[in-house]
Amino acid sequence: MKTFFSESHRLHFPQAELSGGQFVTPYERPSRIEYILNRLKDRQFKNIITPDAIDFESIRRLHDPNYLDFLDTAWGEWKAAGFAGEVIATSYPVRRMSQRVPNNIDGKVGYYCLSSETAITAGSWKAAQSSCASAQSAQREVAASGGAAFALCRPPGHHATSDMFGGYCFINNASVVAEMFRMDGAAKVAVLDIDFHHGNGTQDIFYHRDDVFYASLHGHPEDAFPYFSGYADECGIGLGEGMNANFPMRPGIGYDVWGKALQDAIKRIQDFGAEALVISLGVDAFKDDPISFFKLESEDFLRAGQEIAKLKLPTLFIMEGGYAVEAVGINTVNVLEGYLS
Repeated sequence: MKTFFSESHRLHFPQAELSGGQFVTPYERPSRIEYILNRLKDRQFKNIITPDAIDFESIRRLHDPNYLDFLDTAWGEWKAAGFAGEVIATSYPVRRMSQRVPNNIDGKVGYYCLSSETAITAGSWKAAQSSCASAQSAQREVAASGGAAFALCRPPGHHATSDMFGGYCFINNASVVAEMFRMDGAAKVAVLDIDFHHGNGTQDIFYHRDDVFYASLHGHPEDAFPYFSGYADECGIGLGEGMNANFPMRPGIGYDVWGKALQDAIKRIQDFGAEALVISLGVDAFKDDPISFFKLESEDFLRAGQEIAKLKLPTLFIMEGGYAVEAVGINTVNVLEGYLS
């Protein structure tokens, strides 16, 4: 299995994250990728490829052009306004407030942001582009070979909506490659999200469509970020009705419950008749993850990969979350090895 990866991910490295009422070292940091790369090499996944340049066609089909312009100019506007630190949202257009975009960059950031733990730095936009470029190159590999590939993306993507960033995400990589499969002629594409946190962005992008089926296994929104998305009764609207399947689960569950939800999601994908599969590969369902509350063991990720392989579809793995950094490489590669076993 080929891995696509860009060193440009290092350009995004916020110096602090707002968590629990204080600034802490970001959970989503470059060292996560080093652990995964080292494990890939240790386990003989040595075909690691630098991606081609980013192609904005598929991105623009899903993301609001004004939002993309904002990501391109936010850092420059922030510094021009005289702000010394990193770009962090402090105000939002919440209920009963105007939904118009302010001119002031401080307000503009809040308009395009969904959660304040995600800072923008001088290199964030370039890093986000390189992350998506890795996903795009991996998609081309899968489309050409009919096999499987792994996009080692950083920053991740599944929380990015069509017009908002947050949850460490800027471009929704999984959605972009699902759209690319459609552009290549696949009539039906499935996105299976096994990250602990609900992929609110992916759901948002495809919620009205019947050609992309989205299934997500995640912490219940009453208990877990992103809190306001991921309930079981969110099933799609209009043409998309029935094309969205959420499997929210309570704190402390292990593979017995999680694995059953995975099997149910796989059955839904089979019934849908998907011709290509995108996996939002988060491994923060691990028992020691610092911002999650499931109790999966490392061995359970092998089992998850084996279950995914039963779909027998062209499969693209897109890296999302996983913040127990010393185990993130083991757990990520276990999914890939399980799939290939």
